[in-house]
Amino acid sequence: MDQGIVGTIFTLLVFICFFAVVWWAFSSRNKDKFDDAANLPFADEGHQESDKKKRES
Repeated sequence: MDQGIVGTIFTLLVFICFFAVVWWAFSSRNKDKFDDAANLPFADEGHQESDKKKRES
């Protein structure tokens, strides 16, 4: 095997891995998990506001 064949095999492997990650990211099976993860920064917002009101009182 020369360098050209090894480079071609590596390129194909990276290409397949890229499409596997894209398929995984956009599959409808993972949508609920990703929606929950996207809302994590806002999940504790109500708790922080109530703590802020307690400190102001």
